[in-house]
Amino acid sequence: MRKEAFNENWICYQTGKKETAFAVSLPHDAMLLDERRQGCAGGVNNGWIDAKDYTYEKSFTAPEEWREKETVFYFEGVYRKATVYLNGKKVCYHDYGYTGFFVDVTGKLRYGAENVLMVTAINSDQPNSRWYSGTGIYRPVWLYTLPKQHICLQGIRITTLDYKNPKIRVQVQTNGSGSVKVEILKAGARQNEIREEDVDMRPDGVRENAEAQVLRETQGMTDGNFVCDLELPGAKCWSTEQPELYTCRVTFGDDVCEECFGIRIVKCDVQNGFTLNGKRVILRGACIHHDNGILGACAYDFAEYRKIRLLKEGGYNAVRSAHNPCSEAMLRACDELGMLMMDEYTDMWYIHKTKNDYASEVETHYREDLKAIVDKDYNHPSVVMYSTGNEVSETAQKRGIKLCGNLTECLHELDGTRPVTCGVNIFFNFLSSMGFGVYSDKKAEQEVKNAKKKAVGSEFFNNLAGLMGSDFMKFGATLYPCDVKTRDAFAAMDVAGYNYGIRRYEHDLKKYPKRIIVGSETFCSDAYTFWETAKKHPRVIGDFVWSGMDYLGEAGIGSWEYKDYAPDFSHGEGWVAAGSGRIDLTGKELAEMTYTRVAFELEKIGIGVVPVPYAGQKHSPSAWKMTNAIESWSWRGCAGKKTQVEVYARADHVSLFVNGKCVGTKKPQGDCRVVFETAYEDGSVRAVAYDAKENVIAEKELKTAGKETILTVKPEQKCVGREDLCYVRLQFTDREGTLKPMVREDITVQVEGGKLLGIGSACPYYTKNYLGNVTDTYYGEALAVIRPEKEGTVRVYAKSAHSRGSAEIKVCGVCV
Repeated sequence: MRKEAFNENWICYQTGKKETAFAVSLPHDAMLLDERRQGCAGGVNNGWIDAKDYTYEKSFTAPEEWREKETVFYFEGVYRKATVYLNGKKVCYHDYGYTGFFVDVTGKLRYGAENVLMVTAINSDQPNSRWYSGTGIYRPVWLYTLPKQHICLQGIRITTLDYKNPKIRVQVQTNGSGSVKVEILKAGARQNEIREEDVDMRPDGVRENAEAQVLRETQGMTDGNFVCDLELPGAKCWSTEQPELYTCRVTFGDDVCEECFGIRIVKCDVQNGFTLNGKRVILRGACIHHDNGILGACAYDFAEYRKIRLLKEGGYNAVRSAHNPCSEAMLRACDELGMLMMDEYTDMWYIHKTKNDYASEVETHYREDLKAIVDKDYNHPSVVMYSTGNEVSETAQKRGIKLCGNLTECLHELDGTRPVTCGVNIFFNFLSSMGFGVYSDKKAEQEVKNAKKKAVGSEFFNNLAGLMGSDFMKFGATLYPCDVKTRDAFAAMDVAGYNYGIRRYEHDLKKYPKRIIVGSETFCSDAYTFWETAKKHPRVIGDFVWSGMDYLGEAGIGSWEYKDYAPDFSHGEGWVAAGSGRIDLTGKELAEMTYTRVAFELEKIGIGVVPVPYAGQKHSPSAWKMTNAIESWSWRGCAGKKTQVEVYARADHVSLFVNGKCVGTKKPQGDCRVVFETAYEDGSVRAVAYDAKENVIAEKELKTAGKETILTVKPEQKCVGREDLCYVRLQFTDREGTLKPMVREDITVQVEGGKLLGIGSACPYYTKNYLGNVTDTYYGEALAVIRPEKEGTVRVYAKSAHSRGSAEIKVCGVCV
């Protein structure tokens, strides 16, 4: 089969206004074009964007040779209610915005002539999501041309039968009978490794590598379903530390198809907890949404890869795709980087959380939806668990408990190799069963008029938690009625997903000896407690913090913001991001990430400083922030002002020094975090961790930046591939590159050799447009993202009121 990217030369326009059409490349997020307006129906959910409907069109010629082939388009994701037309005739409708779908146009094309493919996306019926969704064709589109006799699309499945003596089963579905050949290959280089030498590209889009070698091959006859078991002596297993990947190449007549896979077996049982190839692995997880920050919902391969890389570097070994299925690019990144994936179905079942969400369709379409997820996920070794939903209060009802079992059973039928969970907010399940926060059309209408005061569903509970703090949910979950309202649903899944229920772990492990628990959604401040509990109890298999990386929408929910950056704390117009990430919207690690690594015993010591100019000032409320400390001691002009310095260490005691003088010594109390109050002085702050015998375990120092300020233009990578993206950090620093968080100015960016896709800061309150070329800074920095136009050099020029800077990025070929 031939697989071609179908992403260039589209036009886009607001539906009904074709005269305003403009050229776009896919993936594309039209929602970035829409006006932000106080009082719009999306409210805090989507960051006050008045979402519109958009239409996409592409003209193309269908060669005469296609008459003898089958022609299929594959849309990886369109948000939402996508209708596809070919030459003015409707050929497909797909409701759910997060699953891929095929459009077979065989025999419907004008061969040897021009054709027009048109896609409409509906997103004006707000509110329909609790977070920023994006609008339009935000994931890639592919064109398949297949010979009459061919391998069915997504028709190859590879299952590991044995990891000790590597053995796999290959199942091939074809549309007819004939001879099938199966080859197992090991490539000599990974995807996303930049190479400057030329790389041949086959017509079907498969990247060839001269170093690839055939490890095993077999041949046989098929009547439509071919199955063979292959031993692979000497093959290496896939793991988080060594993510070894192989390729299965299948030939059926003139058709050739390749699938990437890894050798690994996942098990989850009460004796050993979660195991990967027989070895227990504790899931150090992070929840993530599907957007890519200032790029909106666009699922660029490089952006998805970068997100996973940053989370892996941050110490996580697992991610939860909240609250919808992840992209195929993200799965490839997880496979290559050794990141485990919990792929989640949806945010609601049959009870709405917003007026126009997918709740009306789930019971009717879940079988086809789950099949689409499994077909996408099956061959990816990184996918180790499915989640059927998030905080679905239906699990407190008989109807919902039955549906929970049906969803689990359906996934078992589709894929018997992976466990199934569902994230249940234990306390809020009980409250919703008492009538609190339950959706109704009347409440939803009030929500549209005033989303802050009349919130329903999860937004109601999130607001409540923001006011009451993180302990509110955790304490509430310990109440007996919470057990009553969750136990039957937990019995209907393989792994019980606890959202904010960490204080139930010890009790429930004793009461339910066959229950396996995963913290499907947790607070950052629980990392240490979770880790200590999981080390003792294998049935506590993991923890997924909310959230690993900040995201758009749910505006302000996780933010601790001061007046200088957010003139009000209403989470009204101007608030665009959640502010809830251990990594901020631009990809920068915060002090909370260092705390997490120390809690997980991956790092020995860290320091975080509450921004000195604002220490003690009122900030916006949130339960999802443990601290707003950042790793900086550059606060010139604040001498003598008191602030808090946090030290993260697993130690008997910790001492803090300011300019060499000890300002205090403290013992960690049931955690790895200690907090010192001290006055700021230019110079340095140093933390030293000791064991009980006064031996130094570790130490860390932060220094004040020099007086001179320069605008540093700092590409994250000096060389990128032609299809990659250039991420460029814009920072006010001293000559040595030390960040100066108190410098705040607008920065204007110009680019040569590339297109500026997005520019912005990490501030959750942001009134500029990410599609412009000017950005404010947030604690001294911002980010620009550029797509190269051709091989050669991308040049970036930045200027502010007092500084100028520039950088070059080499565009050096393709990723192989």
